[in-house]
Amino acid sequence: MRPINLSEPISAHAKWYQIEQWPLFMLAFRPLFLSAAIWAVISIGLWAGLLIGQLTWHAPITATLWHAHEMTFAFAGAVAVGFLLTAAQTWTNVPSISGYKLALLLAIWVLTRVIFFTQPQALLVVLMGQLAFWLIAITVLSNMLIRAKSKNNYIFIVLLTGLCIFNTLFFILLMQQDFALARIFTQIAVLMFMLLIGIVGGRVIPFFTARGLKLTQQVRTPKLDRLLLWVSVLGITGFVLSQIFKLPLNPGYLLVLSALLHVIRTILWFNAKILSVPLLWSLHLGYILGAIGLLQLGISFFTPLIAFTDALHLITLGSIGLMIIAVMARVSLGHTGRPLQVPHTVSLAFMAVAIGAICRAFLPYFISPHLAWLYSAILWCVGFSLFVYHYFNALTQQRVDGRRG
Repeated sequence: MRPINLSEPISAHAKWYQIEQWPLFMLAFRPLFLSAAIWAVISIGLWAGLLIGQLTWHAPITATLWHAHEMTFAFAGAVAVGFLLTAAQTWTNVPSISGYKLALLLAIWVLTRVIFFTQPQALLVVLMGQLAFWLIAITVLSNMLIRAKSKNNYIFIVLLTGLCIFNTLFFILLMQQDFALARIFTQIAVLMFMLLIGIVGGRVIPFFTARGLKLTQQVRTPKLDRLLLWVSVLGITGFVLSQIFKLPLNPGYLLVLSALLHVIRTILWFNAKILSVPLLWSLHLGYILGAIGLLQLGISFFTPLIAFTDALHLITLGSIGLMIIAVMARVSLGHTGRPLQVPHTVSLAFMAVAIGAICRAFLPYFISPHLAWLYSAILWCVGFSLFVYHYFNALTQQRVDGRRG
């Protein structure tokens, strides 16, 4: 058998069933980014259909809980896993999951999405699917980091494990029909993802900014980073204790302090030149929207004038959503050997997601909440549809430089 030349078209040397040679399954970011983006459109499209009454929901759990789970544990979880399993290979030089194993991980994730929407009463089956997805991801990531003794990155094992535990508790509570407490675990997941954004953003935003603007050095804030980490952890802990155990604690103080530290960080990172680079302003905007959302979330514990759910959605759509689409756009170009430039329509995708977040967080104060939610859903679907349209080929085809990955 002659050696495989990866610069050849895939059809020249591999049959359809040779999954290990498919570009789509060469690195975790490829299938998980693409599938998550497609699901972002489908799931919010289904949610919009439920909002306007075109679809009906017949299940022992509320459609709101399905929606909350799919946007946190499913959509954001898939992107987080895809990013970390790809980045860990760069950090450690240890091969990440690929080929048949990666295809299996994707199949589990996709089947779990289908079952949860079509058979939402099969909660135990969905739980098993979610557990399988998380445990495979945690095992692969742990193996890579521990083999390389990459202690600086062990925190990501802890974060994925925490998300796995909260996801499991969510389904256990659903099976016990304790819907109010189950909803709290989706809110905890949002704060966990904000913590993840704080850690990853603290690394990639200054680095990408320095690279994108060709600066001689990047902004470093190690003391602020450590302080923000501990305040964020304490804020999440305070929120958990106050909500689950009903202790007389007010986590608002720590959430507000965490938000202010995020704002300080954003100011220190800012460079006016980023406004002309979509791959940069989208990251910075997503990060500051998260800080504002976290600030509003903290203030909502002191006054009813700010709705907790509206503040939460500024984090989920504005920070998690915009940061996800911006990071996916940047990583998908960099890891496929393509120039770090995006067309105007991708800039429109970033703007659509950002404006959709603002609509969801602020328009309910001025117009019908359902109408504001619908506008937000449409803009979200437009943004991620544009991402899928422009990045489908990059994620499913070989690197342009002929390298494997």
